[in-house]
Amino acid sequence: MPFPLYLLALAVFAMGTSEFMLAGLVPDIASGLDITVGTAGTLTPAFAVGMAVGAPLVAALARNWPRRSSLLGFILVFAAAHAVGAVTTSFPVLFATRVVAALANAAFLAVALTAAATLVPPDRKGRALAVLLSGTTTATIAGVPGGSLLGTLLGWRATFWAVAALCLPAALGILRGIPAGRVKEEATGGPALRTELAQLARPRLLLVMLLGALVNAATFASLTFLAPVVTDTAGLGELWISVALVSFGAGSFVGVTVAGRLSDERPALVLAVGGPLLLLGWPVLAVLADEPVALLALVLVQGALSFALGSTLITRVLYEAAGAPTMAGSYATAALNAGAAVGPLIAAATLNTTAGNLGPLWASGILVAVALLIAFPLRTTVAAGRGAEAGALHVGT
Repeated sequence: MPFPLYLLALAVFAMGTSEFMLAGLVPDIASGLDITVGTAGTLTPAFAVGMAVGAPLVAALARNWPRRSSLLGFILVFAAAHAVGAVTTSFPVLFATRVVAALANAAFLAVALTAAATLVPPDRKGRALAVLLSGTTTATIAGVPGGSLLGTLLGWRATFWAVAALCLPAALGILRGIPAGRVKEEATGGPALRTELAQLARPRLLLVMLLGALVNAATFASLTFLAPVVTDTAGLGELWISVALVSFGAGSFVGVTVAGRLSDERPALVLAVGGPLLLLGWPVLAVLADEPVALLALVLVQGALSFALGSTLITRVLYEAAGAPTMAGSYATAALNAGAAVGPLIAAATLNTTAGNLGPLWASGILVAVALLIAFPLRTTVAAGRGAEAGALHVGT
């Protein structure tokens, strides 16, 4: 894989740490700003909404911008938003910084996804995506648990400062390692913006975007409210939140790595095996959440299955959006974060039911079930191998 791809993954690591870190900080933020846990949990969908809305918008604006300057500017805005968030005592201001950071993250990821796909041969998009997403999975293994531990020891504001600091070496890497060409130069003589946007009318593309959003909604529904499950349901201390997040992150790394080797040529295998197992895993986790060993083991398994399935579906988005070479990354980003926005909101609504802290786990199971019910009758469409993006629409079995 080209070295610039790993520099992009470094930046994604910093941004992924921020996107996931609230899973371990929600209780402390709620206590520090004198708000409810449910209210603090809305910071996650605020970030996701900013990414889902911002990705296509900023990608369209940045089509003719210098790629290196764009990526550098986006990551510096991201860092500044976290610096403001670290010092504010106002929840509305903190909420606003999350939206600004999300817009910067969305813009960065949309350009980075498109750039990553053009750095490798057309039949290796899945592997390129796996390398890029390794920044996110590494964040869940090291960055997010480290942030949770730092928050436990020094307060949640220290974690925001740490994320801002992480952006600086990533920015230097982008400055030194990414070519200065314009985004649109990757597709010389490529389609007009209107033509790229018209790809969104293709049922096949919309289908894989919807399924990716549903799977990611299930992931974030439980991950956002994992901390209360660890401390209240399983009866473990706060430091075990970091252990649980490490387990989830280790699983996600395995899932993305394995899926990266299969999603180009054998997506049907990932979907057929991973989908039912992921569906089964969420209710099993809800039932066994009061058993610490089972909780930590199942969190690892669910992390692997969630990211294997999710990354495979997002790879399908890139293939299906091949007719939109400068916008495909933004479509994938929008799908991921539409799910990340909706999932925690659904999960938050379950906290006041009889399910309590386990409500988000049951909600995740329902979301995966909906995805599989939609996907099953259209399974040959969803699991079409590479090259299908150039073919005619095929729906059915």
